[in-house]
Amino acid sequence: MGLLDILGGRRKLKGPAPDRLFAITTAQVTLETGLGIKHRGAAGIVFQPLAIADFASIVKEMEELVRGTAEETGTEVESSDDEFGYSWLILRDSDFEDLVVSLNAVSTELQGGGYGDRLLACVFAFEEKDRPMYLIYNFKRGGFYPFVPAPGDKARDSERELRLKAQLGAELPFEQDMTRWFPLWEIPL
Repeated sequence: MGLLDILGGRRKLKGPAPDRLFAITTAQVTLETGLGIKHRGAAGIVFQPLAIADFASIVKEMEELVRGTAEETGTEVESSDDEFGYSWLILRDSDFEDLVVSLNAVSTELQGGGYGDRLLACVFAFEEKDRPMYLIYNFKRGGFYPFVPAPGDKARDSERELRLKAQLGAELPFEQDMTRWFPLWEIPL
């Protein structure tokens, strides 16, 4: 009867472990020291907003929480909306761990308010030889995947993405289904 309970809404499927996001802190060390890939001091969380008072209140509290801790850590906070109707909370800080901890606090706040299903991803900005690259954490799937834009209109460097997966596979929980490695164009980081 377990499947019928889930389909009937009496029991929910377990989501991915919330601490998977923190795996990026050790991977960042490997990226920088082993691969020469530097973090750009920016990361963001993207979510789908709802036009209801409760959700707006949680988002406001979440932003106040991040802005409050930002004064202590030196993190700069900004928000923006993209052309697809998603909201971004963008953090800038030279301390990579501060970025990860702050993004985790934001996701925990939304999940605690019952809006975890509105979370899309956390995006961490890196660069290699002045070329941008991103590691994206998909909340719904509980895994990371690389996104490396290539020169040209909405082109990506799939070969480099696969090499990154091979180089970091032991340190990050990667999304195994590569058809789920969705590109995020016009990332505001």
